[in-house]
Amino acid sequence: MKGSAKESSSNKARAFKLTGKGVTAALAVGGMVLATQQAQALSALAIVNGITANSGVGVSKNILYGDEPSQDLDLYYPKPLAQAMKNQSTINTTYPMVVFVHGGSWESGNKEEYAFVGQSLAQAGYVTAVINYRKAPEHVYPDYVKDAAQAIAWSYDNAKRFYADPERLAVIGHSAGAFNAVAAVANEDFLAPYGIEPKDLSAVIGIAGPYSYDFRKFSSATAFGANATPDEVMPDRQIKGAQPPYLLLTAEKDKVVHATNTIKMTKALQAAGVTVENGEIKGASHATSIGAMAPPLRWVNDVRAQVLTYLDKTLR
Repeated sequence: MKGSAKESSSNKARAFKLTGKGVTAALAVGGMVLATQQAQALSALAIVNGITANSGVGVSKNILYGDEPSQDLDLYYPKPLAQAMKNQSTINTTYPMVVFVHGGSWESGNKEEYAFVGQSLAQAGYVTAVINYRKAPEHVYPDYVKDAAQAIAWSYDNAKRFYADPERLAVIGHSAGAFNAVAAVANEDFLAPYGIEPKDLSAVIGIAGPYSYDFRKFSSATAFGANATPDEVMPDRQIKGAQPPYLLLTAEKDKVVHATNTIKMTKALQAAGVTVENGEIKGASHATSIGAMAPPLRWVNDVRAQVLTYLDKTLR
């Protein structure tokens, strides 16, 4: 994984507000020079959010799932649910729920940049939490995995408040976020403090995740601590407890995270008796393996179709 700019700190409005508008992310690199591919990926995110802003779904912003900075999330609602909530109508339907964990080499990115994922999944009928989490280098492993677990547990415990069904809850992550999502579920110790077991969840989807590599050879070493080793932190070596089914996707043209990560993670899960499916996103780069979740970019590749097919099978 390559390094990238740190997430900018900001004072966040903590209002719990339902609105029918999407979020247009404003990206700032603060004068730091990014690698060309990363800069292109960030620019793509800004464009994606700009063209999906009027998606017709609802969103509640800046909901706290913890007490530390960056421990908050945005909840996206399918249009019928958003309208009913806004109109204070009687709601008799419960919806399946998804928790999404974004990537960014554990050092960058935020929930606003990935609003298009929340909008896309809400359009498909899923109440969707897009989370923030604490970043390296200030916070190294396992802090960001603990945050993912806490956000998952919060979503599970509070699902009914938002007309979602905790018994139909899936976790999705992309890139570093896929590491976080998979690590938080694969090792039951991360969810245990909240009284939740991995098998309480319905599914886990990892997209282009770095589940098994020697981070000490890359700039991402700063996200794992000076004395950490792959055997101590990689999810493929930390599987513990009964698991939900997994879908692990790779991007055909990924030059950032190699497919060997998914191959090794799949073998480790299978060895532990876990049900795992694999899929390849044809023609996708690392960036477009998530960017094409945006409805206007569905033609770029079929990641959205693969994700929704699996969610429909496991959550409906």
